[in-house]
Amino acid sequence: MIAYELSQLPEFQIVVIEKNTPASGSTGAALGVLMGAVSHKKQGRAWRWRDFSLKRYETLIPELEAKTGINIPVNRQGILQLLFEGDNFDLVKWQKLQELRHSQGWHLEICDRTYLSRHCPHIAHDKIIGAVYSPQDRQINPLKLTEALVKAATQNGVEFQFGVGVEDFLIKPERDNELSSCDQLQTTKGNIEVDKLIISAGLGSTPLTASLQQEILIRPVLGQAIKLRLADYLGKKDFQPVITGNDIHIVPLGNKEYWLGATVEFPLDTGESIADPELLTKVKQDAIAFCPALKDATILETWSGKRPRPEGIPAPIIGKLSSYNNVLLATAHYRNGVLLAPATAWEITQMINS
Repeated sequence: MIAYELSQLPEFQIVVIEKNTPASGSTGAALGVLMGAVSHKKQGRAWRWRDFSLKRYETLIPELEAKTGINIPVNRQGILQLLFEGDNFDLVKWQKLQELRHSQGWHLEICDRTYLSRHCPHIAHDKIIGAVYSPQDRQINPLKLTEALVKAATQNGVEFQFGVGVEDFLIKPERDNELSSCDQLQTTKGNIEVDKLIISAGLGSTPLTASLQQEILIRPVLGQAIKLRLADYLGKKDFQPVITGNDIHIVPLGNKEYWLGATVEFPLDTGESIADPELLTKVKQDAIAFCPALKDATILETWSGKRPRPEGIPAPIIGKLSSYNNVLLATAHYRNGVLLAPATAWEITQMINS
């Protein structure tokens, strides 16, 4: 996303170094659910970035499809967040958020059980007392989005070097009260002179910043999900929003197929991240508890992936690497990488142009 947005400014020559293939890391392990308006982020950068990204996607998707000819699947039927009795339900809180979103130009609908019975007859649970429907939130296919971004950026002159690793940096040390600078990347393919360096490597950002003598700790948080197929669509065929409840997402994919996920699994004390099959089983059981039709689904595949979570500071990390005058960070988005990609690219573009 950063490369594509920068590529529209003709004064830049952009090279992207990627040791693997596009979307082979955290992006490939994302459901692509954009929880923006329905989130409880109200102000500051957390809301400002969500607001910007949701608006940018509305123009970006048709822009990329026109440039590349790649169809990017987008669920435009919104997100329905289920409300359960208990600690997580506060009607007044939701009403205040509804009023705030209205003033910000976004729509939220607070729905009762009658609404659910009429629009989502497949949802059934004694403790569900209603839902919040956010029709302007989205779900995007991250793989197709990435494919289109790479193709469009390439058309604009960006050079992508896939299968290339960064081995070291040539650093001009701090002197005379001036910050240090990174003047060269030393890669497995050769050396590259740089004016600006943007580190946007997810979990790979930690060893890269360590090589710059300023390590940023980013930990892997593993997530698992299941792809299911049913004999028929859940609920009504013409109303297929993403449904989320108790931090479980049911994501329609079309053709009576759905993603179900995802777990949140922190590393062991040893630092290892090992997928726990029992947690994935529990996600399915908990989903069946409020969507009984899932019990008859066929499992097509399961996957797991590691999401980058910064240690001790809020996600994501977007800004300058202190002690350097030309190194920027755009990384560690944890569970919101797809959601915040447009805002991240905008922030980095502003920093480079300032």
